[in-house]
Amino acid sequence: MYIKNIRLSKEDIKDFVDGANKCDFDIDIGYNRFIVDAKSIIGVFNLDFSHVLKVTYPTLDPAFEQLLEKYTV
Repeated sequence: MYIKNIRLSKEDIKDFVDGANKCDFDIDIGYNRFIVDAKSIIGVFNLDFSHVLKVTYPTLDPAFEQLLEKYTV
């Protein structure tokens, strides 16, 4: 399992969700106990972006890793 801490703004959501949807594995994003499917734009919109968000995924994907680098804290 791979974990990255990122910070998103509302303007970044579409780019992030589009990148997550290109992966053929499950990706979770959240903070504390609030976790949503990273491929769900509605779920991601419900997050509180004042928190550092934790992205959890089972497999390395070069394109997704490159996307995460833009938002990594």
